[in-house]
Amino acid sequence: MSTEEQPHVVLIEDEDGNRQSFTRALSRVGFKIRGFPEAASALDYLRDHRDVVLVITDLMLPGMDGFGVLAAAREIDPDIGVLMITGHGSVESAVDAMKQGADDYLTKPVDLFVLRNRARAIVEKRQLVRRVDELESRLGEKFTKLIGRSKAMEALFRQMELVSPTRSNVLIIGESGTGKELVANALHENSPRREHRFLPINCAAIPAEILESELFGHERGSFTGATARKVGKFELADQGTLFLDEIGELPLEMQVKLLRVLEQREFMRVGGSETIRVDIRLVAATNQDLEELVNQTRFRADLYYRLKVVTLKIPPLRERRDDIPILANHFLKSFAKENGREGMRFGAEAMRTLVAAPWEGHVRELRNLIESLVILVPNDEIALEDLPPEYLGSAGTAADRTLTAGDPAGGGGAAAAGGEEGGRPDLTMEEIERRAILGALDRTGGNRTQAAEMLGIGLRTLQRKLKEYRLAGKGEGT
Repeated sequence: MSTEEQPHVVLIEDEDGNRQSFTRALSRVGFKIRGFPEAASALDYLRDHRDVVLVITDLMLPGMDGFGVLAAAREIDPDIGVLMITGHGSVESAVDAMKQGADDYLTKPVDLFVLRNRARAIVEKRQLVRRVDELESRLGEKFTKLIGRSKAMEALFRQMELVSPTRSNVLIIGESGTGKELVANALHENSPRREHRFLPINCAAIPAEILESELFGHERGSFTGATARKVGKFELADQGTLFLDEIGELPLEMQVKLLRVLEQREFMRVGGSETIRVDIRLVAATNQDLEELVNQTRFRADLYYRLKVVTLKIPPLRERRDDIPILANHFLKSFAKENGREGMRFGAEAMRTLVAAPWEGHVRELRNLIESLVILVPNDEIALEDLPPEYLGSAGTAADRTLTAGDPAGGGGAAAAGGEEGGRPDLTMEEIERRAILGALDRTGGNRTQAAEMLGIGLRTLQRKLKEYRLAGKGEGT
């Protein structure tokens, strides 16, 4: 961890030896530790140091016990993480701690390797929540519905800040579900046209025979069924912004008429003779390659170049994985509040799986999944097993990345992945995974819990893999 990322942690442990041992173990991996033998002075310190992100507390303390610390710490900072340490075999106390809102617990004697990993997991989760709040605060009124801190999204935000105040037409490109309409709306809300209408229309959702009437309106009697005058979207959007989604689906005949409006800023209703002048900003979007459509003569080149005065590309979710935890926590917070389930959170394994998922439906898919989880998961913590079956393969993917990214367990790293350093390109992924698991168990002396932590997977996942590869006798049970 870099100095600027050094997490500030309060440790409350009345046994001097344990307090010193825990402090040394956590300090060595980049935590900034302040230890206390009792609760009162620790809570005073916490009130004066609002940058503390985690409290590690023994359950049995002189004066106020760990449950009292948990309640008091959350009163001082509702977002602070709490890791409870209970006596050996005190399962009931550990369960009570989780029910009362602790993020995690450890039983004595404490494994220092596990302590470091549990502390790091809680800190990362809590920091993500704070980053969402900081991001929303930093953006203020700008782009409030767009969330992301990845380099790709920050680059997009910078482009939008430059483009929003202008009159230029904008072409937004991106795969389905990436949020093209949100970007278009944000451009409008941060433009001089914000007091006027933002009108979206999906070119693919409207039959070609009525699309002209939808865009330009019609006069009474202009065709069968036209019993009254209709004002079209161009006229309604005067002084505002018209958003044409799926512009690649626009019929060629309509492309000619759209080009004329963009060039002359005027049109006539269907069946009309009056020229209507409008002042609109056009924002178009597509998930298709318009240049390829131009080459196939399915899209007019002159309209294409008129639309792409400014082009904004929305990165797919797979290219901005840093944003997945932020988006996931944002959606969880929102849907939990809507459904009266404040306090819901993701378990570490579940979050790792979400980050590793392919997300072919992008942000829309992530949003819909989390809404369903809020409704269907009975517990406050969303665990790996709560995710739909189609996502569970992502846990293996995340583990594979950890195993093949240089972990020497079982001859892993590039060699195990068939890399250049004496690798075996004929090995299957199953064999690579099997060897990595055996290597991790060997390095941890057969301790399955530590091996799972080392591999970056959950204990249940490791146990399932052991059965799958007929290694059930390897390592000690937990």
